[in-house]
Amino acid sequence: MKQGLDYIGVGIGAATFNDQGDLFLAKRSENASNERGCWEVPGGSMHFDETMEETVRREMLEEYGIEIEIIKQLSAEDHVIPEEKQHWIAVTYLAKLKSGQAPKIMEPHKCDAIGWFGLDNLPQPLSIITKLNLKRLKKNG
Repeated sequence: MKQGLDYIGVGIGAATFNDQGDLFLAKRSENASNERGCWEVPGGSMHFDETMEETVRREMLEEYGIEIEIIKQLSAEDHVIPEEKQHWIAVTYLAKLKSGQAPKIMEPHKCDAIGWFGLDNLPQPLSIITKLNLKRLKKNG
């Protein structure tokens, strides 16, 4: 059985900002489990024995080689992808990049590109959950 398909999956992400106020985004590869080619606030699937914060810290370290400082939980959203018949609960944290860190693609089979973007200059297309995250960020100031 596959999470997100056979049962609702849990994904945890981090809207991570650098000292210049730019947002870190990753482009999903053609091998990704959904929303291929979309730019996203990165994260990953929660393991049975982890807390949400442990999950997002692990995912950012495994996939981008960075450590983050979690500021607060930004949102918990239904991430429904009708075309792919998937349903996830997506929890996103607001985070800062720890000093001296530089992200790199550690799992190229999952990610085609990464970058830092001003909120007024975001790449397209954005994933469904990233669009929801941005609405939440604007609403919360």
